[in-house]
Amino acid sequence: MGRKLYFNGDILTMEKELYAEAVLEEDGRILAVGKLEDWMKESAKLIDLQGRTMMPAFIDPHSHFTGYATAMLQVSLDDASSFEEIRKKIQDFIIQNKIKPGEWIQARGYDHNRLSEKKHPDRVLLDEAAPDNPLVISHQSGHMGVFNSWGLAGIGVDEDTECPPGGVIGTSGGRLTGYMEETAFVKYQQMLPMPSMDSLMNAYLKAQDKYASYGITTVQEGMMMEQMGGLYAYLLEKDILKLDVVAYADIRKPEKLVEEFASCFGKYNRHFKMGGYKIMLDGSPQGHTAWMKKPYLNGKNGEKGYPVYTDKELEDKIRMTYRQRRQIIVHCNGDAASEQFIRVYKKVAESEGRYDARPVIIHAQLMDEGQMEQAGRLSMIPSFFIAHIWYWGDIHIESFGKERADRISMAGTALKDGVIFTFHQDAPVINADMLETVWCAVNRITKNGVILGSEERIGVLDALKAVTVNAAYQYFEEDVKGSIRTGKYADFVILDKNPVKAEPMEIRDIAVLETIKEGKSIWKKA
Repeated sequence: MGRKLYFNGDILTMEKELYAEAVLEEDGRILAVGKLEDWMKESAKLIDLQGRTMMPAFIDPHSHFTGYATAMLQVSLDDASSFEEIRKKIQDFIIQNKIKPGEWIQARGYDHNRLSEKKHPDRVLLDEAAPDNPLVISHQSGHMGVFNSWGLAGIGVDEDTECPPGGVIGTSGGRLTGYMEETAFVKYQQMLPMPSMDSLMNAYLKAQDKYASYGITTVQEGMMMEQMGGLYAYLLEKDILKLDVVAYADIRKPEKLVEEFASCFGKYNRHFKMGGYKIMLDGSPQGHTAWMKKPYLNGKNGEKGYPVYTDKELEDKIRMTYRQRRQIIVHCNGDAASEQFIRVYKKVAESEGRYDARPVIIHAQLMDEGQMEQAGRLSMIPSFFIAHIWYWGDIHIESFGKERADRISMAGTALKDGVIFTFHQDAPVINADMLETVWCAVNRITKNGVILGSEERIGVLDALKAVTVNAAYQYFEEDVKGSIRTGKYADFVILDKNPVKAEPMEIRDIAVLETIKEGKSIWKKA
């Protein structure tokens, strides 16, 4: 491919020597970092940054790549503010896409907290929206949703259906409402027919472009289920992946995936790597299914959410991953869920012997200070969904009160305690906008203008580390990614402004101009 020499801009290395004058790249690797005069005589293509900022590409510590792709094929309800808007959006989708009677329709992104009715829709509304089609709508959290009557019939659920442990199948007056949450919703959502392979592959391409438009070159398949195996085999066969994808097998049924992708554990094959296992211990705080020590202030009957596993069940699963020496990432939103994971993991680690396992606490929303300290001693990595502060911070104040809401995503405490942490967006829950996430961590402001936990604010550089060097460390890739250093991959993002020098409130307005993966430009702003 030849050599390229990048110069004449703010080159932010994320190393101890924060800035460099020039970077020399060859064959997808960084050949040298240093002063421009040292390399101008080299035979290389000159890339003039024209005063713009180049830094290591962003690394996504947690999202759902396939979910982000399939979201491209679904009705978006992100901005729906009422039942009527939900109904209209679905009906418009049917007309615009010429959906035939009997075809499944999926919609995503509604949030009952933001609807004027302040409650979940039911199957009666959805029957009106799609009277001739099976339909399911997913909550923005991904932890709950609603089926219409056609949809319930299509998945074989009726009033006599037994609800799986750790879930809810909603009823009222002995009749199904269409609402489901947690394990019930996940189970029956998996039974929906897949779109055509051509549609899916096109959606994967669009999803990759979307990630790249935010400066991201490494993404996560945050819970790879058994039925995704065929999709990934096809992605690899057709060499469709241009971003690195790190997948975590659903721990409930991993055997087939472990066998099929055995050669991908710990190393990439055509940009795909198996990272380990994923387990979920609770739900979402905005849906009141996150497992809390104290009740939700605006909940019913002192509800605290609920666990998915007993300690013994969790211990068996952690011990299995520990003995296999494979990383585990663990969904914990509530403080009770985080405490269960820390308690059980510590027991396993002490009995099996410590090693560099790097377990990840996904979301880590409501960990307390004592739990953060314990997590640090166990070398756990909290990956904060810190954009919750902007998107749901006002709702969290209603659910927990200001004092508890102030402690959501305690990045400041983690930094003080020397705990390595990362930031993510849980796409498709929200878009994978890394600069918005950095903005959230630095400013900690809600949509109503409330500051949540001013003492938990962190500086821009530490926020950027959470999505570069720390994220690389989370994936055991600190030697090849996350900073601009000789020998690492030439994964770069070019920005129109330097976030370290920008005003804190202007960080999310910084534009991604170009994303480069292993020396190749994979996305450019039009």
